[in-house]
Amino acid sequence: MSLFKARDWWSTILGEKEEFDQGCLCVADVDNSGSGQDKVIVGSYKGYLRIFNPHPVKPGDEVQPEDLLLEVQLREPVLQVEVGKFVSGTEGLHLAVLHCRKLCVYAVSGTQGNVEHGNQYQIKLMYEHNLQRTACNMTYGPFGGVKGRDLICIQSMDGMLMLFEQESYAFGRFLPGFLLPGPLAYSSRTDSFITVSSCQQVESYKYQVLAFATDADERHDTEQRKLSSGKRLVVDWVLNIGEQALDICVVSFSQGVSSVFVLGERNFFCLKDNGQIRFMKKLDYSPSCFIPYCSVREGTINTLIANHNKMLNVYQDVTLKWATQLPCIPVSVKVANFQDLKGVIVTLSDDGHLQCSYLGTDPSLFQAPKVDSREINYDEMNAEMKALQKIIREATKTQDILPESEKQRDVTVTAEVSPDLDEESQAIDSEVKAGTVPSVTVKITIQSRVTVQKPSLVVYVQAPLAVTCDQFVFNDLEPESSETVVLSVFLKENCSPPELEGTCMVSYNIPTELNPEGIPRVSQCNFSLPLKLVCLPAQPSKAANHKLTIDTNKPPISFVTIFPDFVDPSEGDQANALGFQFLTGSKTTLLASKTSQRYRIQSDQLEDLWLVTKELIHRLEEHFKKQNCKDFACTFSGSIPLQEYFELIDRHFELRLNAEKYQELLSERAVQFRAIERRLLTRFKDKTPAPLQHLDTLLEGTFREVIALADAAEENQANMFQAFAKLKSATHLVIMLISLWQKLSTDQIAILEATFLPLAEDTQELGWEETVDAAVSYLLRTCLSKSSKEQALTLSSQLSMPKDTSRLKKNITLFCDRLAKGGRLSLSTDSATQQAAVIPGGCATILESDLEERTIIPGSTAVFAGRGQTTKQKSKP
Repeated sequence: MSLFKARDWWSTILGEKEEFDQGCLCVADVDNSGSGQDKVIVGSYKGYLRIFNPHPVKPGDEVQPEDLLLEVQLREPVLQVEVGKFVSGTEGLHLAVLHCRKLCVYAVSGTQGNVEHGNQYQIKLMYEHNLQRTACNMTYGPFGGVKGRDLICIQSMDGMLMLFEQESYAFGRFLPGFLLPGPLAYSSRTDSFITVSSCQQVESYKYQVLAFATDADERHDTEQRKLSSGKRLVVDWVLNIGEQALDICVVSFSQGVSSVFVLGERNFFCLKDNGQIRFMKKLDYSPSCFIPYCSVREGTINTLIANHNKMLNVYQDVTLKWATQLPCIPVSVKVANFQDLKGVIVTLSDDGHLQCSYLGTDPSLFQAPKVDSREINYDEMNAEMKALQKIIREATKTQDILPESEKQRDVTVTAEVSPDLDEESQAIDSEVKAGTVPSVTVKITIQSRVTVQKPSLVVYVQAPLAVTCDQFVFNDLEPESSETVVLSVFLKENCSPPELEGTCMVSYNIPTELNPEGIPRVSQCNFSLPLKLVCLPAQPSKAANHKLTIDTNKPPISFVTIFPDFVDPSEGDQANALGFQFLTGSKTTLLASKTSQRYRIQSDQLEDLWLVTKELIHRLEEHFKKQNCKDFACTFSGSIPLQEYFELIDRHFELRLNAEKYQELLSERAVQFRAIERRLLTRFKDKTPAPLQHLDTLLEGTFREVIALADAAEENQANMFQAFAKLKSATHLVIMLISLWQKLSTDQIAILEATFLPLAEDTQELGWEETVDAAVSYLLRTCLSKSSKEQALTLSSQLSMPKDTSRLKKNITLFCDRLAKGGRLSLSTDSATQQAAVIPGGCATILESDLEERTIIPGSTAVFAGRGQTTKQKSKP
C-alpha cells in the first residue's frame, strides 16, 4: 500500500449501473478548439456518449453542470472511442465510435452562447459503415504512409481485419491461425499492425502484406486460396511472451526510441520495432491497464501501470519511481492537459468512476485506535498454551499418519463376500456370450465409534468386472452406529478379468472443536471374489498350447480338499485332473502329480493360466497354514514364457497403432466434411443459383466414411480394452513366475509389480509400452547395472509412444537375464546391494527327455517335466 494517495482534481460518477471497459475512454481536443486543451470522451455499454471539459475552481470541487459538454444516447453499446483525422478533405479531428455491428464517425462542434448558460455542443454524423462481422476493437493511423489523414482498422471476433479508407471500405483479411481476438495497435514507424494471438505470441503484420494478400471474401477453403491470385498472409515477426496480453501501445517520443509496449497478465514488455525485447518487468501484482506517457530522460520512457489493488505505479523503464493509491480499480488510464495543467491522470473504472488526479506528496496517514490495556494473567496463558500444545501433539501423532489398528479407528468398513453365487443372477447389461452370467453378493458394513458427517461409500472393481451400484451416500452417523449395503458383482465385458479383487472406500468428516465442519478422512478395505464368478467346472482338456509346472516341497493335495467347489465329491481322492471353463469360452486344465510334488496348469491361451495358477497357490498356502505348516514353499524352475508374452505385447501395440490411424483418418474426413459444408453453404447463400456439381453426393459419401471410421475406431477401442486385460493377466503371471523362480521377497515383488503394472487404464497419451520400457530401463541402469557406465546413462524425461516394441522386448529379455545371473531388485543405488550370489538352475528350456512321470487323464496323456515348464502333449493312438 502506498503512503500517498492520488490527489483528486476533478471526479464524477457516470450514470447508474452502466458498464465501461478499456476502449471506452479517450482524451483529445475533439472540438478542434485550437487551445490545446483536451476533452474527455467516454462511451458506455449502455450506448451513452459523454464529452467533458473539466475546469474546477479549486482542486476537489464538485462537478459543475457546464463541465458536461455533451451527452447523447446512441442506439447500440459503445465498444471503443477514438479521435483522429477520419474525414477526407479536412485535417480536423473527428470522433470515431465503434459499435458491435457499426462504425460511426462524428464531427463535434460548439456554438458560442449568448447567455450565461455557456456554449452549446452537438455532434453530426459524417458517415457510418455497417459491419458484416461482430467487431471487437479497432486502431487507426496513416496506413501505407498517407499524409494528413487517418485510416481505421477493425478487428472482428472471428479474426478478420477490416480496413476502411475513411468513407470507403478498403479490404478485409483473416489472421492465420486465429482463435480469439487480442489487443490491436498500429505502428506508423514500421507501417505494421501488432496484436497478441491466442497462442500467447506477439505478431506483427505489414500493411503492404495485408493489402496484397488474398481477399477475405474469397477465402472459402484451401483449394480456393490456391486458385486465388493474391499472396498468402505472412507474419512479419513473432515473439512468444508466454501469457495473454491486456493491452498494446506503440509510442515514439523525441527523447526515446520507438517502442512497442505489451502489458501481460504478470509481466510488462518493451519491444523494439523488429520484435526484439528491449526490457521486461515481472510484476508482483495483477495489472488492469497502462499507458506510456512521456520520455523524461533520453533513452527512457515513463509508464503508468494500474493494478487490481487500486494502485497506480509510475515506472521509468523497469525502475519504480512512484506509487499512489486510487479510490477504485481503473480499466483505462490516460494522460491529458487541462487549463495549462499538463500531465493530469484520467482514470475510468468499470462502474463509471471518472477521475482526474495528480500526484502529490501530502500523505494521508492512518492512526490506529488505542487499545485498552489489560493486565496479563500468566496462569491463564500457561493453561491455554498447554491446551494448545496437547491439541498439536494429538494432531501430529504418528498413528494419525500411519494406518491404525481396527480397534482404534473411528470408522471401520468391512466387506463380506457370499460363499455362494446368487440364485438369481443380478448381472445387468452384460456382454458375455455365455447363457447365464453369475453374480455374487457383497455385504459392506460401515461402523462408526464417533459422530461422522457426510459419509459416502465408493465400491471399485477392475473392468471387465462391474457392480450393480458403485456409489452410496448416507446421512450423518451417530456414535456406535452402523450402515449396511448389499450389492452384486458380475462379469460385464466379454474377457477374463486380470484380478478378482475389489476395494471399498468410505470418505467422511469428523467434527472437532476447532473445526465444526469436520476434518476429512478416508477408510477403506479390500475384498476378494471367488474364482467361480468367472469360470465353471468342466472336463479336463487333453491338449493345450501353453503349460506351466509348479514345484512344491510338500506332497500333492487332493483337489477334493483344495477345490471342493469345482470337484464332484463322488470322485473322492482319485481326482487328479480338474477343468475350468471360463465364461468367455476358453478352458484351463489343472493336473496334480501323485508322487513328484508338482502341479501342472495348461491352456490354449497364456493369459488364462494366471487366475488358476494364482488360485492354486493361494489355496495351497491356506491349506498348509491351517495345518500349522510354516515351511511350505512353491518354486518354478522352468523358462519364462517370454515369446508368448511378447506376442500379447505386439497385439496390444498393434491395436494402439490402429487407434492412431483411425484418429488421423477421422480428422482428415472431418476436415473434408466441413470444407464441403462450407462450399454447399456458399452455394445456397448465393443469390444467383448455381449447380451443386455433385457436392451433395460428395457430402453424403464423406458422411458415410466418417460414420464407418467412427464405428471401426469404436470396435478397435473395444478390442484394445480386451487386449490390455489379457496383457495384464499375462503380466501378473510373468511376475509370479519370476518371483517363484528367483524366490523374491515381498519388497522385491512390489518393485516388480510397480515396474510391469504401472497403469490401471491404458490411454493413447500414456500407454503401457512406453511406461514399462522407462521403468525397466531405470532398473537396468541402477540396481541391475553391470558397470558405472550404465549408471551414468541418462533416461529420457518425456514419455512418448514408440515406433515399435523391439526396444521394450529387448529390455525385458535383458532384465530376466540380469536376474538369472544374480541381480537383485532394489530401489537403492548402492553398488554393494546390487550384486548377490547366483542362484543355480537358471533360465533354460526343459527338453522332453527330462520327463519323469506321467499322470493320466481319461482319453489323453499328460506328461510332466522334472524341471521343465514348457512341454508338449502327445495323444496315444
